[in-house]
Amino acid sequence: MVVPQKDRENGPLALRGHFWKEKKMTLKGCVFFLNHFYRELKFGIPVLDENGNRLGESKKAAQQAIVQVVVSRIGMAAPAMAIPPVIMNALEKRAFLKRYPWLNAPLQVGLVGLCLVFATPLCCALFPQKSSMKVSRLEPELQAQIREKNSSVEVVYFNKGL
Repeated sequence: MVVPQKDRENGPLALRGHFWKEKKMTLKGCVFFLNHFYRELKFGIPVLDENGNRLGESKKAAQQAIVQVVVSRIGMAAPAMAIPPVIMNALEKRAFLKRYPWLNAPLQVGLVGLCLVFATPLCCALFPQKSSMKVSRLEPELQAQIREKNSSVEVVYFNKGL
């Protein structure tokens, strides 16, 4: 079935075109994450007791921290990638942008900025900066090392990063 040109410009296919750019950026972000967090996944991140004393490095804490960072970053980016294309598509259908074509770029920038103003602090607050994990969930050798130093420690803390 051939889709008429008019429907390609204003219909669901137009939205699909808007989202293609975001998909490419998401893929680039995934490659960046793998590259950026490789060391943390391979060697672990420092875990601390409640007084801030370093107890060792944990790969499992690194995995938890990376999951938290990824979830919060996706949450930050999703509204800015989803809301402006829908609004801009609606404005194109109403011929608003045909009357005022010079408003296209400022509207897009403003909508993305508005989304980020609210999404960024909300998603940064999803997880605490100083995350915690029970000692029983750490690697066995690190559990033994922690129990040897201080058997009363039940929870360790780590910086999840941004």
